[in-house]
Amino acid sequence: MLGVLGGMGPMATVDFMAKVVRNTPASRDQDHVPMVVCSAANIPDRNAALRGEGADPLPAMREALRRLEAAGATCIAIPCNTAHLWHEALQAGTPLPILHIAEAVTDDLAARPGDRIGVLATTGTVAGGLYQERLARKGLSCRVPDAAGQAAVMRAIRLVKAGRTPEAATILRGQAEALLAAGCREVVMACTEIPVALAAVEGDLRSRLVDATEALARACIRACARPALADAA
Repeated sequence: MLGVLGGMGPMATVDFMAKVVRNTPASRDQDHVPMVVCSAANIPDRNAALRGEGADPLPAMREALRRLEAAGATCIAIPCNTAHLWHEALQAGTPLPILHIAEAVTDDLAARPGDRIGVLATTGTVAGGLYQERLARKGLSCRVPDAAGQAAVMRAIRLVKAGRTPEAATILRGQAEALLAAGCREVVMACTEIPVALAAVEGDLRSRLVDATEALARACIRACARPALADAA
């Protein structure tokens, strides 16, 4: 059973769950991946903690993880990219495998041609090197927005959390297009709020956006589903 350590944020958690359902090749209820979800919206802000301006989120994440263990989860997904900067500490405290969102993304990217990847993420995720290090291991280079662009991305992420997705979409579309114009073959939406904002994007831009939430969802299906479903995912 898949345990979802969510609430970071709540809308992104729902989006992740929907993508697990949508990517599962099912013809009846019983074909789907069983899930138990802890939407722990009380977890302190990850970016504030990384700046030294907020409470450590690790104790609250560990408490949510214990609840998922008690509920019978057999593997864990965390639909929040920035929270993966605590992945090692969380994994050390549980026997359950915690799937890694950035590894799911970079595994997918390594199978496609092209060597420069754009990344739209929180400032904490960028500063922590979550994607840069894993892309480099796959022989891929990484480009992120400049300082002004990164500030705009953070503003857009906050707008999504406040339910103002149309405003966020305008900002994020511009930042994605700037990375593509700078020579990136694809742009990773490496904050789980970003796919929520850009869900309606179509055309060439859509084909060049990589949804980290969806990559994690597919990895979860492979890890948790019966063999026939895992092969299809």
